Amino acid sequence: MIFIELVLTICIADRPSSCRDEHLHFENRGSLMACMAQAPPQIAKWSEEHPNLRVVRWRCEYPPKGTEI
Repeated sequence: MIFIELVLTICIADRPSSCRDEHLHFENRGSLMACMAQAPPQIAKWSEEHPNLRVVRWRCEYPPKGTEI
């Protein structure tokens, strides 16, 4: 199975200088553009589940070869 990553750059809500990337893996259903179109509901769901964190940026990419998921 081929995967695609939705990479969220997240920050602690009350410390905007404390940020990191969070990688969410999904089955690849087309292309990076399809991922970009389908990402907003996933980002909203993730944000609801993590109220103390804030998504400041996001992107879709293919995971590096050899990445175990």
